[in-house]
Amino acid sequence: MDFELTAEQQMIVDTVRKFVAVELEPHEDEVERLDEVPGDLAAQVRARAIEAGLYAANMPAELGGGGLDATGLTLVERELGRTSYALQSLVARPSNILQACEGEQRERYLLPAIRGERHDCLAMTEPGAGSDVRSMTTRAVRDGDDYVLSGTKHFISHADAADFVVLFAATGVEQTARGPKNLITAFLVDVDTPGLEVRRGSACVSHRGYHQCELAFTDCRIPAGQRLGAEGAGFALMGEWLGASRLSVAATSVGRGRRVLEMATRWAAERQQFGQSIGRFQGVGFQLADMATELDAAELLTLRAAAKLDRGGMTDQDAAMAKLFASEALGRITDRAVQVFGGMGLMAELPIERFWRDARVERIWDGTSEIQRHIISRSLLRPLGS
Repeated sequence: MDFELTAEQQMIVDTVRKFVAVELEPHEDEVERLDEVPGDLAAQVRARAIEAGLYAANMPAELGGGGLDATGLTLVERELGRTSYALQSLVARPSNILQACEGEQRERYLLPAIRGERHDCLAMTEPGAGSDVRSMTTRAVRDGDDYVLSGTKHFISHADAADFVVLFAATGVEQTARGPKNLITAFLVDVDTPGLEVRRGSACVSHRGYHQCELAFTDCRIPAGQRLGAEGAGFALMGEWLGASRLSVAATSVGRGRRVLEMATRWAAERQQFGQSIGRFQGVGFQLADMATELDAAELLTLRAAAKLDRGGMTDQDAAMAKLFASEALGRITDRAVQVFGGMGLMAELPIERFWRDARVERIWDGTSEIQRHIISRSLLRPLGS
């Protein structure tokens, strides 16, 4: 196997890393302090990302996107992962599911999202339906040429910065081997639609400035033409277009882990105690060694999954392994970094405590660690008939 990046891939890495260092990292403290990305800063970052050719890197070139393959996009996600979600999300990668748009939907939603004129958010999770997506209670009822939406979503990332919502709602029930399950359908809903209220959710310790929101649908009426795909096909659309999101979490975790390791290594080399750098003490040096080893393992799992996706052979198990190991490794790496920095690691004066807090959510969103382990174990047992 060839683990070397091609010249083109290295150019992608260098370009994105420079953009992150110059355009994003200098604003981290401000965003952390405000728990907000100022509007003028958001507009500036988006404009410069478009100018640099980094916007919509996940979308096909023929539609105006970057046209990167899975490996190239994973490298982009890795480098963007070096900074906070609030800032890196401005270098938007519109939801892949928008490629399912047809007819007028393409002009109204897909193409403006690729051009940076409109911004989307995904709404699946509910107060009573997280990992069990098909237990959602938000409903869409057909009424003539319209659908009427009712229900509540929560933990919807950056909905307060979105122009429209890719909504998943129940439109019926089917009988399965495990009992009745909701049929799920996807819809495109503009945030200014009467009957839809977007409100900020509870404050979160992770990723300040990247807000979790609640969406309340009260007799919210939309035309049937805003249904995305066939009625009842929403679960299949999730599987077709959203599976790679776990790979994005893995890549982001690797990128953030790289930056944390760099900071911890520099601190261990420069911090003096008992007449020598603290990195020379095994208690510190061995922690750095473990951090580096786990990080390389996480990166290899992530790039392997991306390479298999490019060949059309990535399985749910591949993505789950990458997401599980990378997100949990990031948790251990940031915790060790706090220990290496000692008391200063917990002070807001340095970004280490921020990385430590931010790392916690990676084991929860886009499928908890427990869900990833379930996917992996199911993949191992199913061929044996268990």
